[in-house]
Formats: sequence, structure tokens, C-alpha cells
Amino acid sequence: MIKFFMVDVETVTSNVPRSNFQEADLEILADLILESGGILKPLVIKKTGFEQYEVVDGHFEYYSAVRAREKNPSEGDMISALIISSENEDVALKQIASLKGIDSSVKPVTPQPETTKLEPRLANLELRLEKQFNKFKSEFIQERQRIDSQLKQLENLIPQKGEQSNPLSLLNTLDKDELSIKLQRSRISGAEKLAKSIEDARNKKPKQKFEDYRDVVKSVKNLGDKTILTIIDEWSRS
Repeated sequence: MIKFFMVDVETVTSNVPRSNFQEADLEILADLILESGGILKPLVIKKTGFEQYEVVDGHFEYYSAVRAREKNPSEGDMISALIISSENEDVALKQIASLKGIDSSVKPVTPQPETTKLEPRLANLELRLEKQFNKFKSEFIQERQRIDSQLKQLENLIPQKGEQSNPLSLLNTLDKDELSIKLQRSRISGAEKLAKSIEDARNKKPKQKFEDYRDVVKSVKNLGDKTILTIIDEWSRS
């Protein structure tokens, strides 16, 4: 016969050493016992004498309750327990083993992630972003090709006006001060700084000159496609 009682922790003993359990683990469960006002899982105990009991199952829980009483004697003095009779001990142990196995230690349960619609939505978002990125990349390449085509067309037209008015020749021959003046006349912002950048980039070239306009754009810091097109247009007419 099994009976449920609230028993004094001091009246219970265990034949399993306390050292079998980590004190840190016992401390955690002890705090939870005090916080909740009791232990949720009753001990399984058997009577060994007058108001004396021994743990049959739940040794970890027992020592956690002992620790709770050590921390707060007024709130941790009683513990819930199922008291089994000596004749039912074997049957009770078989039931315990059948339900939970021989390991009665408390183990943390790792929550399993629930299957939601979030993953498919994220996958669709990634596909849309990838599609948008490829579109931007394609547009950028097309724009670059368009600008390269304009540069080549201008290059084909410029030599007809003579070497003096060839912007590429001027970029390769004018010194910093001359470049600054010419850039200012063409209403190029930051003319003086850009002139120095052009001269510095040109001096770093093996032959100390730019091969073509694309080479100028790649070599000169902060010189974009629009600026070089403006320079070519303005200088070709001067």
C-alpha cells in the first residue's frame, strides 16, 4: 500500500552518498524548491522505524531538499513523499524502473524547435533578395558598358581636332597647376585637389602617362565616370 505524506526532512536518510551529486546542481534545485514552496516530484520512501524513513527513489531530490533546509530551515523543513510498505517495495521499484529507468537524477531538458512557416518565408525572402541583387548587378554592368561605349566614341572623335585639344594628351602632359586651372575653367569641383591626384597617379605609371580614359578613371582617386565625361566634353571644345 502506498500513502502520500508530508514528512520532516530530518526524519529521512539515504543510502546513496551526497558526494555522488554535484553541489552546484543540488544548489539550483534547492533554490527552486524554496521559491515554489515545495518539491514537485515526491520522494519514494520506506519506513525504517518510528518516524524514520529511507529513500527508495529520488536521492537527488532528497539531497536538494536537505540543501533547501540548510539554506532556510523554516521553509524547507517538510517534504512531500510517497511512503511504501516493506511488502510492496519490490513492486514499487519495478514500477519506478519501468516508468523512468534506473537513473533518477534530474537532467535539463533541451526544448526542441517547433516547425513553423518562418523557414519557408526566409527562403523566399532570400530568393527575392538574390533576384533583386542580380537585377542591380545587371543594370550596373549595362551602365558601365554604356559609359565605356561613350568613352570610345569620344576617343574616336577627339584625334580629328588635333593633339592640342586631345583631353587624354592634356591629362598626360599638363602639370598640377595647369591641370587645376583647366579644371576650374571647366567648372569641376575640387579642381586643385583633383589636379594633384591626376599628377600623382600619372607619375606612378610605368611610362608616366595614362593609356586611355578608362585607365584615368581607374588610376585617379575620386574621379568618377561623370567627371571624366565632363572633362572630355569641355576640353574637346576648348
